Amino acid sequence: MSKAYIRFLRIAKAIEILPSSKFALDCKALLLLDEIAVRNYEGISMTVEDAKSFKVIASPATLHRKLDELREAGLIEQIFDGKDRRTKYLVPTKAADAYFAKMSKAMTATLKV
Repeated sequence: MSKAYIRFLRIAKAIEILPSSKFALDCKALLLLDEIAVRNYEGISMTVEDAKSFKVIASPATLHRKLDELREAGLIEQIFDGKDRRTKYLVPTKAADAYFAKMSKAMTATLKV
């Protein structure tokens, strides 16, 4: 068992990670948030339909529900690009940036031990 990873889990659990404790996001929602953030970081636009194709995480119906949960938690927003209002693009919010900053601090703290 990797001691560094276990330390990371303990530190990450100890800090207030999500913007509000009223949102209990499960691991599927957080994996989906990770995918959205990575694509956004790489400059790749992700649509709702793209997100629903991550069948390794969950079924399309479940992924659609997880998108709603992430949006309600304030971690993603759906934006339109250009004149086509039918296609919604997913982008992380400032709250998601704060979440990733806290996770980064937890990782950094793990490496200092």
